[in-house]
Amino acid sequence: QVQLVESGGGLVQAGGSLRLSCAASGRIFRINAMGWYRQAPGKQREMIATISRGDTTNYADSVKGRFTISRDNAKNTVYLQMNSLTPEDTAVYYCNADLKYYRGSAIWTVYDYWGQGTQVTVSS
Repeated sequence: QVQLVESGGGLVQAGGSLRLSCAASGRIFRINAMGWYRQAPGKQREMIATISRGDTTNYADSVKGRFTISRDNAKNTVYLQMNSLTPEDTAVYYCNADLKYYRGSAIWTVYDYWGQGTQVTVSS
């Protein structure tokens, strides 16, 4: 089995920073695109940032210039550095990955593999 485990969430004041991490574990063959999404109460889940295996990045307009996504392929980990946080950034943040993993002797491909989420709360 494969797991994506997020960490680094918490409570921070407006203007502050947090760094989220998402580590993938299990019998992983290869991780392709990874990304961060968030879901605020009463709202749909939205893409925040994505990064390809070759480090091509994409950001939502709402976080450009404030958030930075990065990854460490050797550690199967993706990060999200969040600066200049505002109360509007309050949400559950989810890690997402497209990956291949071993299942027995076969290699399976999974798109949209999700972590369990980590809460980020920004106080005003």
